[in-house]
Amino acid sequence: MNNKVFTHVVANIVLLFLVVVVASVGFVGATTNVYKSNDNSPIYRGIGEKKVSLMINVYWGTEYIDEILAIFDKYSVKTTFFVGGYWVAQYPDVLGKIASSGHEIGNHGYNHKEHSKLSYADNELEINACGKLVFECIGVNMTLFAPPSGDFSIDTLNAARNNGYKTIMWSRDTIDWRDKDRNTVYKRATKDTSSGELILMHPTKHTSEAMEDIVKYYLDNGFSIVPVSTNIGEIWTSTSNTQAD
Repeated sequence: MNNKVFTHVVANIVLLFLVVVVASVGFVGATTNVYKSNDNSPIYRGIGEKKVSLMINVYWGTEYIDEILAIFDKYSVKTTFFVGGYWVAQYPDVLGKIASSGHEIGNHGYNHKEHSKLSYADNELEINACGKLVFECIGVNMTLFAPPSGDFSIDTLNAARNNGYKTIMWSRDTIDWRDKDRNTVYKRATKDTSSGELILMHPTKHTSEAMEDIVKYYLDNGFSIVPVSTNIGEIWTSTSNTQAD
C-alpha cells in the first residue's frame, strides 16, 4: 500500500513538473514573439537594391549647405538631413530651405548629448524637443532618429520607438568632422561600397568639395541616391512626412 501511495505521489510530481515546463516554454515563446514584433534595434544599412543614402548630420554652421543643396539639385538627388534642435532654433530658415528642396528631415536630438548616459525620460525629452521644434518650423513629423555620435542605450532605443522613431546608424562613416581632406572623404564615401549603404557625413568645407564627385560616382555606377526611408524599405516622397496646412 505504501509503495502504491509513493508511486502515485511521484507520478503526480512528474506530471506537475511537465505541466510547468510546457507552460514555461509557451510563455518564453510568447515573450520572444512580443520582442520580435516590437523590435527597436538600430538600423545600420538599407535593403534597397543599387541604392545608397547620403546622411548629413547638421548641428553647426550653414556655410556649405547651399553649395551641397545646389549639387543635389543639379543631379536630381534627394537624401536625408538629420538636424539638431539647437541648430534649428538658430537657423529655421535654412531648415525650411532644405525641406522645400524636397529632402527628408530626420531628428538628431536637441543638444547633441551623449544619449547612452541619459535616463529614459531625458532621452525622450531630447528627441521630442527637437521633433516639436521642427514641426513648429516646417510642419513635418519626423520618423527617423540618428543619435549624436552614434551613442545610445536601450533607453534611447525605447524612447525613440515609443515616440514613433526608427533609430538610424550608418554602414560607413566619412569622419569628415575630424579628417579635413576632400580626397579622404571621397574615398571613405565610395570605396568598396555596396547596395544599401547609409553614408554618414556633415556639411563641412571638404565634404562640400567632394560631394559632386561622390554623387557622380554613384550615379555613374548605376546606383540611385535616395532618402534613408526609401533605402530601408519605407515609402517616402518629398511630401510624405505629415505637413501642417
